[in-house]
Amino acid sequence: MTFLIAAAGTGGHVFPGLSVAEALIDLGVPRSDVLFVGGSRLEAQVYPGEGFRFLQIELRGLQRSLSLQNITLPWVVVKARRRIQKAIEESRVRAVLGMGGYVTVPAGLAARRTQVPFLNSEQNAEAGLANRLMARWAIRSFTSFPETVGLPDAEWVGNPVREPFWSFDRTTLHRDAIARFGLRTDSPVLGVFGGSLGAGVLNEAALTLAREGVGRPLQILHLTGDQHLNSIRAAIPAEDIRWTRIGFEESMEMFYAACDLVVARAGGAVAELTATGTPSILVPGEFGSTGHQKGNARYLTRAGAAITLPEAELARLGEVITGCLFDSGQLEAMRTAATLIARPDAARAVARAMMEA
Repeated sequence: MTFLIAAAGTGGHVFPGLSVAEALIDLGVPRSDVLFVGGSRLEAQVYPGEGFRFLQIELRGLQRSLSLQNITLPWVVVKARRRIQKAIEESRVRAVLGMGGYVTVPAGLAARRTQVPFLNSEQNAEAGLANRLMARWAIRSFTSFPETVGLPDAEWVGNPVREPFWSFDRTTLHRDAIARFGLRTDSPVLGVFGGSLGAGVLNEAALTLAREGVGRPLQILHLTGDQHLNSIRAAIPAEDIRWTRIGFEESMEMFYAACDLVVARAGGAVAELTATGTPSILVPGEFGSTGHQKGNARYLTRAGAAITLPEAELARLGEVITGCLFDSGQLEAMRTAATLIARPDAARAVARAMMEA
């Protein structure tokens, strides 16, 4: 029997989908029995690279402004639905999971046409348009937060994270993580990274921070994104700043294990931040159909696990960092709060639901 996972676009959809596939395998499903559906973006590299079958279809979302492209959108959806429906029938798919985003609509429609159980999973505190539309046909809907706008009857299981985060132990990993990145143990470590849509703004903020310093010794572990690495490597930090710059880190559990505080966007990273009990300063992006990152950041901040810093106030980043990074009591309180709202078993919960369906 085959399980189909529809996940496409940004890492916020793609990697939770990959996490569920890993959980299916952990529960005994052969890798060859997992089929991914998506477009030509990140998913087209990630899923085949991990050894999964992948059906690539044409994808296009609804334009929020008046656009002639919206006129042809129904036909794009119909074509995608037909291709997915054919795959469901040929591969004897027994359950379909939509991870939100454009691909969820044709996948859900194909599941309905073939009378295959359809489930959906929402990663943000405010559900996207696709999940809102398709929830009416889902036998079960899952959310990453206790209350998700747009999905009032969904089950809170958390946002699926990959296998290394299921049983994350900072104490066990910390020494190796410090050595991996060439860091020291005598000053705190600030982690900085941005998603595919938001790295530029956070890179600039990290650049300013490293050049100006914060008046005390500080280490910055900075994931710049491969396309920005060379230009940022040329910058010279302040004397009391140790600045480690890396384009990409595959083992993100080691990144979190090395960091005392992390500056990040408030997309899919929030699930990893809570799963690892990592205090954070969240800079919500304005992109997305619902401004969902603001809702994600709001939830972690209200729980005491994070501090929200609007993008317009990034000039205050150094002040905010010094206000908590050098306060061991506040850091410990934030770690505890993050751990209390974590749901590291989310991937297996969704995988089990697919198998039960």
